[in-house]
Amino acid sequence: MKTLRLLYDVTLRELMILVQNKVYVFCMVVFPLLTMVFFTSLMDDGLPTSMPVGVVDLDNTSTSRSLVQRLDAFQMTRVVAHYPSVSEARRDIQENEIYAFLYIPKGTTEKLMAGRQPKISFYYSYTTLASGALLMKDLKTISTLGSAAVGQATMRAKGFTDAQIQTFLQPIRLDVHQIANPWVSYNSYLSTMLVPGMIMLFIFLISAYSLGTELKFGTSKQWLEKADNRIFVALAGKFLPQTIIWLALVYGYEYYVFYVLHFPHLGSPWMLVLLGLMQVLGAQGFGIFAFGLMPSLRMSMSVCSLWAVLSFSMVGSAFPVMGMDGALQSLSWLFPLRHYYMIYQISVFNGFPLLEAWFHFAALAAFTLLPWLVIRKIKNAMLTYVYIP
Repeated sequence: MKTLRLLYDVTLRELMILVQNKVYVFCMVVFPLLTMVFFTSLMDDGLPTSMPVGVVDLDNTSTSRSLVQRLDAFQMTRVVAHYPSVSEARRDIQENEIYAFLYIPKGTTEKLMAGRQPKISFYYSYTTLASGALLMKDLKTISTLGSAAVGQATMRAKGFTDAQIQTFLQPIRLDVHQIANPWVSYNSYLSTMLVPGMIMLFIFLISAYSLGTELKFGTSKQWLEKADNRIFVALAGKFLPQTIIWLALVYGYEYYVFYVLHFPHLGSPWMLVLLGLMQVLGAQGFGIFAFGLMPSLRMSMSVCSLWAVLSFSMVGSAFPVMGMDGALQSLSWLFPLRHYYMIYQISVFNGFPLLEAWFHFAALAAFTLLPWLVIRKIKNAMLTYVYIP
Protein backbone atom coordinates (compact mmCIF):
# COMPACT_ATOMS: atom_id res chain seq x y z
CA MET A 1 0.00 0.00 0.00
CA LYS A 2 2.85 2.36 0.78
CA THR A 3 4.34 1.81 -2.70
CA LEU A 4 0.99 2.58 -4.33
CA ARG A 5 0.66 5.73 -2.24
CA LEU A 6 4.12 6.89 -3.22
CA LEU A 7 3.37 6.10 -6.86
CA TYR A 8 0.15 8.12 -6.63
CA ASP A 9 1.99 11.12 -5.13
CA VAL A 10 4.69 11.12 -7.81
CA THR A 11 2.12 10.68 -10.58
CA LEU A 12 0.05 13.58 -9.24
CA ARG A 13 3.16 15.75 -9.13
CA GLU A 14 3.98 14.84 -12.72
CA LEU A 15 0.46 15.66 -13.86
CA MET A 16 0.80 19.15 -12.39
CA ILE A 17 4.09 19.61 -14.25
CA LEU A 18 2.52 18.45 -17.53
CA VAL A 19 -0.32 20.95 -17.15
CA GLN A 20 1.85 23.89 -16.13
CA ASN A 21 4.67 23.45 -18.66
CA LYS A 22 3.47 24.34 -22.17
CA VAL A 23 6.38 22.42 -23.72
CA TYR A 24 4.61 19.17 -22.85
CA VAL A 25 1.30 20.37 -24.29
CA PHE A 26 2.85 21.27 -27.62
CA CYS A 27 5.27 18.33 -27.93
CA MET A 28 2.88 15.65 -26.71
CA VAL A 29 -0.37 16.82 -28.29
CA VAL A 30 -0.22 19.75 -30.70
CA PHE A 31 2.87 18.93 -32.78
CA PRO A 32 2.17 15.16 -33.11
CA LEU A 33 -1.40 15.87 -34.25
CA LEU A 34 -0.16 18.43 -36.77
CA THR A 35 2.40 15.92 -38.03
CA MET A 36 -0.27 13.26 -38.40
CA VAL A 37 -2.61 15.52 -40.40
CA PHE A 38 0.23 17.00 -42.47
CA PHE A 39 1.70 13.74 -43.77
CA THR A 40 -1.58 11.93 -44.37
CA SER A 41 -3.09 14.91 -46.22
CA LEU A 42 0.11 15.66 -48.15
CA MET A 43 -0.15 12.31 -49.96
CA ASP A 44 -3.94 12.08 -49.90
CA ASP A 45 -4.12 11.11 -53.59
CA GLY A 46 -1.80 8.15 -53.04
CA LEU A 47 0.46 9.08 -55.94
CA PRO A 48 1.59 12.49 -57.26
CA THR A 49 -0.59 13.55 -60.17
CA SER A 50 -0.41 16.09 -63.01
CA MET A 51 3.36 16.49 -62.79
CA PRO A 52 4.56 19.10 -65.34
CA VAL A 53 6.36 17.87 -68.47
CA GLY A 54 7.34 19.55 -71.73
CA VAL A 55 7.40 18.51 -75.38
CA VAL A 56 9.84 19.28 -78.18
CA ASP A 57 7.84 18.25 -81.28
CA LEU A 58 9.89 19.09 -84.35
CA ASP A 59 7.91 16.63 -86.48
CA ASN A 60 4.53 18.34 -85.90
CA THR A 61 2.38 15.75 -87.67
CA SER A 62 -0.95 14.21 -86.71
CA THR A 63 0.90 11.14 -85.43
CA SER A 64 3.26 13.14 -83.18
CA ARG A 65 0.43 15.34 -81.93
CA SER A 66 -1.54 12.20 -81.11
CA LEU A 67 1.38 10.94 -78.98
CA VAL A 68 1.47 14.24 -77.10
CA GLN A 69 -2.30 14.10 -76.46
CA ARG A 70 -2.02 10.56 -75.12
CA LEU A 71 0.85 11.61 -72.85
CA ASP A 72 -1.22 14.51 -71.51
CA ALA A 73 -4.11 12.11 -70.82
CA PHE A 74 -2.06 10.11 -68.31
CA GLN A 75 -3.03 10.74 -64.69
CA MET A 76 0.49 11.51 -63.47
CA THR A 77 1.55 13.64 -66.44
CA ARG A 78 0.48 17.10 -67.57
CA VAL A 79 1.98 18.70 -70.67
CA VAL A 80 2.54 22.33 -69.70
CA ALA A 81 4.86 23.63 -72.42
CA HIS A 82 5.98 23.12 -76.03
CA TYR A 83 9.56 24.08 -76.86
CA PRO A 84 11.19 24.89 -80.21
CA SER A 85 14.49 23.28 -79.21
CA VAL A 86 16.03 20.78 -76.80
CA SER A 87 18.24 23.45 -75.22
CA GLU A 88 15.23 25.48 -74.06
CA ALA A 89 13.53 22.39 -72.63
CA ARG A 90 16.77 21.42 -70.92
CA ARG A 91 17.01 24.87 -69.35
CA ASP A 92 13.52 24.56 -67.84
CA ILE A 93 14.19 21.07 -66.51
CA GLN A 94 17.37 22.34 -64.85
CA GLU A 95 15.43 25.25 -63.34
CA ASN A 96 12.87 22.75 -62.01
CA GLU A 97 10.04 24.24 -64.09
CA ILE A 98 9.32 20.81 -65.55
CA TYR A 99 10.33 17.31 -64.44
CA ALA A 100 10.74 15.76 -67.90
CA PHE A 101 10.31 16.38 -71.62
CA LEU A 102 9.67 14.31 -74.73
CA TYR A 103 11.74 14.98 -77.86
CA ILE A 104 10.26 14.02 -81.27
CA PRO A 105 12.74 14.84 -84.06
CA LYS A 106 11.71 15.93 -87.54
CA GLY A 107 10.90 13.07 -89.93
CA THR A 108 9.77 10.68 -87.16
CA THR A 109 6.40 9.89 -88.77
CA GLU A 110 7.92 9.46 -92.23
CA LYS A 111 10.51 6.99 -90.96
CA LEU A 112 7.89 5.19 -88.89
CA MET A 113 5.63 4.65 -91.88
CA ALA A 114 8.56 3.48 -93.98
CA GLY A 115 9.65 1.01 -91.29
CA ARG A 116 13.05 2.68 -90.83
CA GLN A 117 12.92 2.62 -87.00
CA PRO A 118 12.93 6.30 -86.01
CA LYS A 119 14.33 7.39 -82.67
CA ILE A 120 12.51 9.57 -80.14
CA SER A 121 14.02 10.59 -76.81
CA PHE A 122 12.74 11.45 -73.40
CA TYR A 123 14.65 13.20 -70.65
CA TYR A 124 13.67 13.17 -66.99
CA SER A 125 15.17 14.52 -63.80
CA TYR A 126 16.06 12.17 -60.96
CA THR A 127 16.62 15.03 -58.55
CA THR A 128 13.27 13.95 -57.11
CA LEU A 129 13.24 10.16 -57.17
CA ALA A 130 9.47 9.68 -57.07
CA SER A 131 8.70 12.06 -59.95
CA GLY A 132 11.61 10.76 -62.00
CA ALA A 133 10.58 7.11 -61.70
CA LEU A 134 6.89 7.74 -62.36
CA LEU A 135 7.43 10.03 -65.34
CA MET A 136 9.99 7.66 -66.83
CA LYS A 137 7.30 4.97 -66.74
CA ASP A 138 4.75 7.21 -68.51
CA LEU A 139 7.23 8.38 -71.15
CA LYS A 140 8.37 4.84 -71.85
CA THR A 141 4.74 3.71 -72.12
CA ILE A 142 3.81 6.45 -74.59
CA SER A 143 6.84 5.59 -76.75
CA THR A 144 5.78 1.94 -76.84
CA LEU A 145 2.18 2.83 -77.58
CA GLY A 146 3.22 5.03 -80.51
CA SER A 147 5.16 2.30 -82.26
CA ALA A 148 2.46 -0.26 -81.46
CA ALA A 149 -0.26 1.93 -82.99
CA VAL A 150 1.61 2.26 -86.29
CA GLY A 151 2.48 -1.44 -86.31
CA GLN A 152 -1.17 -2.30 -85.70
CA ALA A 153 -2.33 -0.13 -88.62
CA THR A 154 0.30 -1.62 -90.95
CA MET A 155 -0.56 -5.22 -90.06
CA ARG A 156 -4.30 -4.59 -90.37
CA ALA A 157 -3.69 -3.19 -93.89
CA LYS A 158 -1.88 -6.43 -94.74
CA GLY A 159 -4.90 -8.50 -93.68
CA PHE A 160 -3.85 -9.79 -90.27
CA THR A 161 -6.62 -10.53 -87.78
CA ASP A 162 -6.86 -8.73 -84.42
CA ALA A 163 -5.77 -11.88 -82.58
CA GLN A 164 -2.69 -12.21 -84.79
CA ILE A 165 -1.86 -8.53 -84.33
CA GLN A 166 -2.22 -8.81 -80.55
CA THR A 167 0.03 -11.88 -80.46
CA PHE A 168 2.68 -10.15 -82.54
CA LEU A 169 2.66 -6.90 -80.57
CA GLN A 170 2.50 -8.61 -77.16
CA PRO A 171 3.91 -12.15 -77.41
CA ILE A 172 3.77 -12.63 -73.62
CA ARG A 173 0.77 -11.37 -71.70
CA LEU A 174 1.54 -10.24 -68.15
CA ASP A 175 -0.79 -10.97 -65.24
CA VAL A 176 0.44 -8.62 -62.49
CA HIS A 177 -0.73 -8.85 -58.87
CA GLN A 178 0.42 -6.15 -56.44
CA ILE A 179 0.12 -7.61 -52.97
CA ALA A 180 -1.33 -5.66 -49.99
CA ASN A 181 -1.11 -2.23 -51.68
CA PRO A 182 -2.68 -2.67 -55.16
CA TRP A 183 -3.19 1.09 -55.50
CA VAL A 184 0.58 1.70 -55.23
CA SER A 185 -0.30 4.42 -52.73
CA TYR A 186 2.63 6.38 -51.34
CA ASN A 187 0.39 7.44 -48.47
CA SER A 188 -0.16 3.84 -47.38
CA TYR A 189 3.50 2.91 -47.05
CA LEU A 190 5.20 6.24 -46.28
CA SER A 191 2.80 7.75 -43.73
CA THR A 192 2.82 4.49 -41.78
CA MET A 193 6.56 5.00 -41.29
CA LEU A 194 6.92 8.79 -41.15
CA VAL A 195 4.17 9.50 -38.62
CA PRO A 196 5.20 6.76 -36.12
CA GLY A 197 8.81 7.88 -36.61
CA MET A 198 7.90 11.48 -35.74
CA ILE A 199 5.91 10.32 -32.71
CA MET A 200 8.90 8.30 -31.53
CA LEU A 201 11.08 11.38 -32.02
CA PHE A 202 8.82 13.35 -29.66
CA ILE A 203 8.81 10.46 -27.16
CA PHE A 204 12.62 10.32 -27.20
CA LEU A 205 12.92 14.05 -26.59
CA ILE A 206 10.21 14.37 -23.94
CA SER A 207 11.59 11.39 -21.99
CA ALA A 208 15.04 12.92 -21.82
CA TYR A 209 13.63 16.43 -21.28
CA SER A 210 11.46 15.44 -18.32
CA LEU A 211 14.49 13.98 -16.52
CA GLY A 212 16.87 16.75 -17.53
CA THR A 213 14.59 19.51 -16.30
CA GLU A 214 14.63 17.98 -12.80
CA LEU A 215 18.34 18.77 -12.73
CA LYS A 216 17.99 22.09 -14.51
CA PHE A 217 15.38 23.51 -12.13
CA GLY A 218 16.88 21.92 -9.02
CA THR A 219 13.83 19.76 -8.23
CA SER A 220 15.49 16.36 -8.52
CA LYS A 221 15.84 15.79 -4.77
CA GLN A 222 12.26 16.86 -4.20
CA TRP A 223 11.16 14.38 -6.86
CA LEU A 224 13.05 11.53 -5.19
CA GLU A 225 11.72 12.49 -1.75
CA LYS A 226 8.19 12.11 -3.08
CA ALA A 227 9.12 8.50 -3.91
CA ASP A 228 10.92 7.88 -0.60
CA ASN A 229 14.23 7.87 -2.54
CA ARG A 230 13.10 4.78 -4.47
CA ILE A 231 14.21 5.50 -8.02
CA PHE A 232 12.01 2.81 -9.58
CA VAL A 233 8.88 4.31 -8.02
CA ALA A 234 10.04 7.80 -9.02
CA LEU A 235 10.52 6.78 -12.66
CA ALA A 236 7.28 4.83 -12.80
CA GLY A 237 5.28 7.74 -11.35
CA LYS A 238 6.94 10.27 -13.67
CA PHE A 239 6.38 8.34 -16.88
CA LEU A 240 2.97 6.78 -16.16
CA PRO A 241 0.98 9.90 -17.19
CA GLN A 242 3.19 10.36 -20.24
CA THR A 243 2.66 6.73 -21.24
CA ILE A 244 -1.11 7.11 -21.06
CA ILE A 245 -1.03 10.26 -23.18
CA TRP A 246 1.29 8.71 -25.77
CA LEU A 247 -0.85 5.57 -25.97
CA ALA A 248 -3.98 7.65 -26.51
CA LEU A 249 -2.18 9.52 -29.30
CA VAL A 250 -0.84 6.37 -30.97
CA TYR A 251 -4.14 4.51 -30.81
CA GLY A 252 -5.91 7.59 -32.16
CA TYR A 253 -3.45 7.65 -35.07
CA GLU A 254 -3.99 3.94 -35.77
CA TYR A 255 -7.76 4.32 -35.75
CA TYR A 256 -7.51 7.34 -38.05
CA VAL A 257 -5.31 5.75 -40.72
CA PHE A 258 -6.65 2.19 -40.65
CA TYR A 259 -10.36 2.75 -40.02
CA VAL A 260 -11.01 6.30 -41.28
CA LEU A 261 -8.55 6.54 -44.19
CA HIS A 262 -8.76 2.75 -44.74
CA PHE A 263 -5.07 2.08 -45.14
CA PRO A 264 -4.53 -1.59 -46.07
CA HIS A 265 -3.97 -3.92 -43.12
CA LEU A 266 -4.42 -7.64 -42.75
CA GLY A 267 -3.54 -7.95 -39.06
CA SER A 268 -6.08 -8.11 -36.25
CA PRO A 269 -7.00 -5.04 -34.16
CA TRP A 270 -5.21 -6.64 -31.21
CA MET A 271 -2.00 -6.66 -33.21
CA LEU A 272 -2.36 -2.89 -33.67
CA VAL A 273 -2.92 -2.48 -29.92
CA LEU A 274 0.19 -4.53 -29.13
CA LEU A 275 2.29 -2.73 -31.73
CA GLY A 276 1.27 0.70 -30.36
CA LEU A 277 2.11 -0.36 -26.81
CA MET A 278 5.56 -1.66 -27.79
CA GLN A 279 6.20 1.48 -29.85
CA VAL A 280 5.58 3.78 -26.87
CA LEU A 281 7.38 1.67 -24.25
CA GLY A 282 10.38 1.02 -26.51
CA ALA A 283 10.77 4.73 -27.34
CA GLN A 284 10.46 5.77 -23.70
CA GLY A 285 13.00 3.15 -22.70
CA PHE A 286 15.50 4.52 -25.20
CA GLY A 287 14.92 8.13 -24.10
CA ILE A 288 15.47 7.26 -20.42
CA PHE A 289 18.53 5.19 -21.34
CA ALA A 290 20.03 8.09 -23.33
CA PHE A 291 19.70 10.36 -20.29
CA GLY A 292 21.16 7.68 -18.04
CA LEU A 293 24.23 7.39 -20.26
CA MET A 294 24.76 11.17 -20.30
CA PRO A 295 22.87 12.82 -17.41
CA SER A 296 22.76 16.17 -19.15
CA LEU A 297 19.69 17.85 -20.61
CA ARG A 298 21.56 19.15 -23.66
CA MET A 299 23.59 16.04 -24.44
CA SER A 300 20.81 13.51 -23.89
CA MET A 301 18.35 15.43 -26.07
CA SER A 302 21.02 15.81 -28.77
CA VAL A 303 21.61 12.05 -28.79
CA CYS A 304 17.86 11.39 -28.95
CA SER A 305 17.46 13.84 -31.84
CA LEU A 306 20.35 12.32 -33.76
CA TRP A 307 19.12 8.75 -33.23
CA ALA A 308 15.57 9.62 -34.25
CA VAL A 309 16.66 11.39 -37.44
CA LEU A 310 18.97 8.52 -38.43
CA SER A 311 16.06 6.13 -37.87
CA PHE A 312 14.31 7.43 -40.99
CA SER A 313 17.28 6.33 -43.11
CA MET A 314 17.87 3.04 -41.32
CA VAL A 315 14.24 1.90 -41.22
CA GLY A 316 14.41 0.40 -44.71
CA SER A 317 11.28 1.88 -46.30
CA ALA A 318 13.04 4.15 -48.84
CA PHE A 319 16.24 2.12 -49.30
CA PRO A 320 16.13 -1.58 -48.31
CA VAL A 321 18.40 -2.55 -45.43
CA MET A 322 19.46 -5.70 -47.28
CA GLY A 323 21.04 -3.47 -49.93
CA MET A 324 23.18 -1.57 -47.40
CA ASP A 325 26.73 -2.42 -46.38
CA GLY A 326 27.14 -5.14 -43.78
CA ALA A 327 28.10 -2.68 -41.05
CA LEU A 328 24.98 -0.59 -41.68
CA GLN A 329 22.80 -3.69 -41.70
CA SER A 330 24.08 -4.55 -38.24
CA LEU A 331 23.67 -0.95 -37.07
CA SER A 332 20.00 -0.93 -38.16
CA TRP A 333 19.15 -3.27 -35.28
CA LEU A 334 19.94 -0.46 -32.82
CA PHE A 335 17.00 1.69 -33.95
CA PRO A 336 13.57 1.11 -32.36
CA LEU A 337 11.79 2.47 -35.44
CA ARG A 338 13.36 -0.31 -37.56
CA HIS A 339 11.81 -3.01 -35.37
CA TYR A 340 8.47 -1.21 -35.23
CA TYR A 341 8.43 -1.00 -39.03
CA MET A 342 9.33 -4.67 -39.48
CA ILE A 343 6.57 -5.81 -37.12
CA TYR A 344 4.15 -3.55 -38.99
CA GLN A 345 5.25 -4.94 -42.36
CA ILE A 346 5.11 -8.58 -41.27
CA SER A 347 2.15 -8.77 -38.91
CA VAL A 348 -0.08 -5.82 -39.87
CA PHE A 349 0.53 -5.06 -43.54
CA ASN A 350 0.94 -8.69 -44.65
CA GLY A 351 -1.03 -10.39 -41.87
CA PHE A 352 1.55 -12.98 -40.77
CA PRO A 353 1.45 -14.17 -37.13
CA LEU A 354 3.60 -12.41 -34.56
CA LEU A 355 5.79 -15.51 -34.38
CA GLU A 356 7.24 -14.50 -37.76
CA ALA A 357 8.43 -11.20 -36.23
CA TRP A 358 9.36 -12.47 -32.78
CA PHE A 359 12.95 -11.20 -32.95
CA HIS A 360 11.83 -7.64 -33.67
CA PHE A 361 9.27 -7.88 -30.87
CA ALA A 362 12.03 -9.07 -28.52
CA ALA A 363 14.21 -6.15 -29.65
CA LEU A 364 11.48 -3.61 -28.73
CA ALA A 365 11.10 -5.37 -25.38
CA ALA A 366 14.86 -5.00 -24.89
CA PHE A 367 14.64 -1.25 -25.58
CA THR A 368 11.87 -1.07 -22.98
CA LEU A 369 14.17 -2.67 -20.39
CA LEU A 370 17.24 -0.55 -21.22
CA PRO A 371 16.67 1.87 -18.28
CA TRP A 372 17.50 -0.96 -15.86
CA LEU A 373 21.11 -0.68 -17.02
CA VAL A 374 21.40 2.96 -15.96
CA ILE A 375 18.83 3.30 -13.17
CA ARG A 376 21.47 3.65 -10.44
CA LYS A 377 23.34 6.24 -12.46
CA ILE A 378 20.13 8.26 -12.86
CA LYS A 379 19.56 8.21 -9.11
CA ASN A 380 23.14 9.24 -8.42
CA ALA A 381 22.83 12.09 -10.94
CA MET A 382 19.64 13.36 -9.32
CA LEU A 383 21.26 13.38 -5.87
CA THR A 384 24.74 14.67 -6.63
CA TYR A 385 25.02 16.25 -10.09
CA VAL A 386 25.04 20.01 -10.54
CA TYR A 387 23.35 21.31 -13.67
CA ILE A 388 25.76 22.87 -16.16
CA PRO A 389 24.10 24.94 -18.96
